[in-house]
Formats: sequence, structure tokens, C-alpha cells
Amino acid sequence: MAFPLHVSNDSHYDADEVSDWLGSGPSPKKVIMKDLFVADLQANQPIATTFLVKSKDVKSKKSGEPYLALILGDRSGELEAKMWDNVEEVEPTFDRDDFIKVKGLVQIFRNRPQLTIHKLRPCRDGEVDFADYFPKTTKDVEVMFEELLGIVDAIETQPLRELLMSLLLDEEFAAQFKQAPAAKSLHHAWLGGLLEHTLSLCKLCRLVVQNYEGINLDLLLTGAVVHDIGKIRELAYTRSFSYTDEGQLLGHMILELEIVNEKIAQIEDFPRDLKVLVQHLIISHHGEYEFGSPKLPMFPEALLLHCLDNLDSKVEAMRMILRTDPNVEGNWTSHNTMFGRPLFKGLKRNGEDPQKSD
Repeated sequence: MAFPLHVSNDSHYDADEVSDWLGSGPSPKKVIMKDLFVADLQANQPIATTFLVKSKDVKSKKSGEPYLALILGDRSGELEAKMWDNVEEVEPTFDRDDFIKVKGLVQIFRNRPQLTIHKLRPCRDGEVDFADYFPKTTKDVEVMFEELLGIVDAIETQPLRELLMSLLLDEEFAAQFKQAPAAKSLHHAWLGGLLEHTLSLCKLCRLVVQNYEGINLDLLLTGAVVHDIGKIRELAYTRSFSYTDEGQLLGHMILELEIVNEKIAQIEDFPRDLKVLVQHLIISHHGEYEFGSPKLPMFPEALLLHCLDNLDSKVEAMRMILRTDPNVEGNWTSHNTMFGRPLFKGLKRNGEDPQKSD
């Protein structure tokens, strides 16, 4: 069965193009090779490619007629898109988190790219390579995991080392830990992001303790490794990143306590006082009640964990915002809700001028 084809009234395509879109040409099960990504788009560029639908709204023109307002995405970024015609026929054919093939024109609107869609059809999952649509770490996951194992193996406090090794050497846990993002959207929001953030945080811990006497590095590193492991169950990441039911109902801290308590229960004579300290590291690492911490940090290692976690998250979030800012002209991003301000993107780094669009 061919997919429904929807063409705007002002678009003209020849018979061969229409045949391909209707599916009478290549088999609709054939994977569509994606060779054009959001990061590659230029002003006044006609495009024909596939995207993941990240948001979908039906809005009204001044005339009262409906139009589609979409956010489309792939592994390189997101793009605003509008479809002005045939909305009543198009709208029921796809939903958020579906893949679609579009033809249209990229233009600049209010200093950022916007796609006007002339033609659209939904795609079957078998037509796309999922790796093209989901951001992932640029670093080698296995290399990062081996480095984290080395850090854990150097922990001298045997119960803590045994706890962490029981997690990382659990094949099911390790597979999820290597794949999961660290957040839905704010920081390290890409596949492999949880591992990347955890390793980065461990490195920060080892650097900072050199400046403060008496800090228990083994305990601090344990907190760094387990502080976000509940994300493997809090977040769903088979399509767009979203929350699981238990993630929405419980949150990652509760899920982390469950995971850690299960592993501790399997370790003979794990010290009760050490268990309580690890639990406190988990439930206090957001640092403030308004940020979701049921407890505030009550000893130096807990305070350091909170501050370094916040540092690593915020720096990477800011870097991501600067990398993906859609504004075409100027040295400033739009107002950013996470930071509560626009961000400056005109600073020279590594001796090079900041990247600007033509």
C-alpha cells in the first residue's frame, strides 16, 4: 500500500517525482539514504529529505484556516517548519515521533532558518536508519567505558569498589549505561551522554580534591558514578528523548536508590554507615530543594559532588546551545530559558574566528 501524498497548491512536480513519492518506483521498504542534515541547510535552498517529527501543532492563519507548525530534527539539530496548504488531509497521516519525507524551501525568518513544506509523506521505520536522527556522543563509547573502569578499579575502599564494579560489570546495566542520554534536553542530551557526563565528572573530582585536604576521594568518586544511573530507567530514548512512566512518577533519584540498594544487598557485610553516605550523595546532588533535592548536601563530599555536577552540566549545556543556535546573524543567541539570558557566541577560540553563517 502506497503512502498518501500531499502536495501544496503552489508546488509543481513531474510524473517521475510523483511516482517516486507514491511508492510505485523504489520499494517503500528501501532505506532512504539521508545525505542532507539540519546543520547543512542554507538560505533559499530547496530540499528533499527525511526528518523525525519532534513537535507538531495545528495553528490558525489570520483567515481562520489551519496550518501546521512543526519542529523537525535529525542527529545534527532541529528546524522549524510550516505547511500552509492541505492541512486537513496531511494532519491525520503522521504524529509526533514519526518519520516524514518532505520537499520544500529553506528560508530565513526572524534571523533563523525555517522550512516551508510543499510536499510531505510519512515514512515507515524500515525506510530510515535510526542513527541518522538521534544525536550521539562524538567520543568512543568503549574507550570511555574502559577509562571509567580504570578509575573505579583504583578506588581503595573495598566495599565501594565492589559496589561500583558490580554495576559496571553487569552486562544489562552496562549496555543501558553506555547508550542512555544524561538528560532529556538540558545537558549531554545525546546517546552515550550519561557515560560521557559521568566520566567527565569523575575527572573533575580527581582534579579538585588536589586543592582540598581531607576529602574522601573514594566516596566522592562513588557519588559521581552513581549520581545519575537512574537515568537508564527514567528516560526513554528509542525515538525522541522522553520520560518513561516510572521516570515520570518516581524520578531518577528514587530509581538510583533502588538500583544501589539492590547491589548493596548482594555484598556481604557492606557497612551500614557507608551505605547511608552513598544514599545521601544521591539524594542531595541537585543541591537545592527547588531543584528537586529532598536533602541538601551535609558533608564536603556531597557539596563537591553537587557543585561539580552542576559545573559539568552547565558548561556542556552552554556549549551545546552555542553550537546549535539557529540565529543566522549576530554574536548573540536568542534569550535562553535555562540560563535566563542570551549567550555571547562571538568569542574567538583556538585562534579562530567564531563560526558565522554567510
